[in-house]
Amino acid sequence: MKLTNQEILRYGRHLIMPEVGVEGQEKLKAAKILMIGAGGLGSPAALYLAASGIGEITILDPDTVDVSNLQRQVIHDSSSVGVPKVESAKRRMNEINPHIKINALQEPVTTENVMDLVAAHDIVVDGTDNFETRYIVNDACVLNKKLNVYGSIFRFDGQVTVFGHEDGPCYRCLYPEPPPPGMVPSCAEGGVLGILPGVVGTLQATEAIKLIMGVGKPLVGRLLIYDALAMTFRTLKIRKDPDCPICSENPKITSLLSGDEYKFFCGYHPEGEKALGRDAGEEQDGGIEAVSVKGAKSLLDAGGVQLLDVRTHQEWEITHLAGAKHIPLDELLGRANELDSAQEYIVYCHHGIRSAKAIGGLQKLGFKKLKNLAGGIDAWAEKIDPEMPRY
Repeated sequence: MKLTNQEILRYGRHLIMPEVGVEGQEKLKAAKILMIGAGGLGSPAALYLAASGIGEITILDPDTVDVSNLQRQVIHDSSSVGVPKVESAKRRMNEINPHIKINALQEPVTTENVMDLVAAHDIVVDGTDNFETRYIVNDACVLNKKLNVYGSIFRFDGQVTVFGHEDGPCYRCLYPEPPPPGMVPSCAEGGVLGILPGVVGTLQATEAIKLIMGVGKPLVGRLLIYDALAMTFRTLKIRKDPDCPICSENPKITSLLSGDEYKFFCGYHPEGEKALGRDAGEEQDGGIEAVSVKGAKSLLDAGGVQLLDVRTHQEWEITHLAGAKHIPLDELLGRANELDSAQEYIVYCHHGIRSAKAIGGLQKLGFKKLKNLAGGIDAWAEKIDPEMPRY
C-alpha cells in the first residue's frame, strides 16, 4: 500500500529510521487494528496508533463519556461529556490524522460479535477492565489465530504482554481461573493514578506497532510489570500451559462458549458489576438481603436502623451518609465487637460489591439483621441526594 506525498511528509521521522523505512510504514498503513475499549488504556493507545499511521482502526465501546473519566481518559475532553466514547475518540483521532480510517462501534464485546470482529483485523489491543470480557477476547483471538496485546491497570500498577502468539501463552495460561467476584476491586472501587493508563496504553501501542512491522522483541512469553510508585519496570517469564483448555495441542475448547457460560465461569451476575436497586426484602446472590436506596430511606426515616459504611478512610473523607458508623472492610472482622448483633444494619460501600462481601463475613460471625444497600452510596447520591458529591 503505497504512501502519498502528504503521508511521506507526515511520517518522515519514521521513514528515516532503518527499523521502519518506507516498507515498515506501508505495513502500518495496510494494517487493521481492533481496539476494545476507549477508556483509560484505549485513550493513549488510540492516539498514538492513529498518529503512527495505522491504516484502519476499529474502536469498540458501549459507554458515553462521564466527568469522572476525564482524570485519565485523555482522548476525551469536557465538551465530550455525554457523547459516546467511540464518537469522541474517532473525532480526536481524525483530528490527529485524517489519512486513516476509523470505525466507531458503540456496542459491547459479546459472544455474538467478537469472532467476526477479531477475524476482520490483524491485531487486537485489549483495553477492557473485567475478567469476563478478557476471557471472551482471549478465546476469540486464539481461535482466529490473532495476536492480543493485553494491558491492565490498578492504582499505581500496570501490566502489559502479548497473548496468542504460536510460541507464547494465552490469557488462560496466565489466569486459568478468574478470582472470585469482588476479590479484585475495579478502578471505580480501588482507584487508579490518572497517568498510569497513559504509560500502559502507550506500551500496548508500541507492541502493536512492533508486531505489525516485525521488528524488535515483542512481549511474547514475558509479562512487563510497571510500578509507578517505585518507578520500576520488571519482566516475568510466562510460559504456555501444555494443558491449556484452548491453546494447547489438545484443546478442550474448540469454539467460542456461550455468553452465559462466560458469566458462569467468571461468577458474575448477568446485570454486571454494580448491584442493582432492589426493593427491601429481595435477596441478592448468596442469600444476602438487599434494599434499594428508596427502601433504605424509608427504613431510616422510620428509625431503629443503623447505617454501616465499609468503604476506605479516603472514601469516607470524600462523602458519607449522616449517622453512619464507619469500619473499613479490611478492619471489619477485627472490629466486629464494636457492632451489636441485635441491631439491624444497612451496610453500604460505593456500589454494593464490598458491602455484600462485608455482610457475608458478618453472617459467619452470627450477625443476622443485615441488609445490603443496592447500588451503594453512588445510587443514594443519584436518586436520593443529588447535592452529595459523587466519585
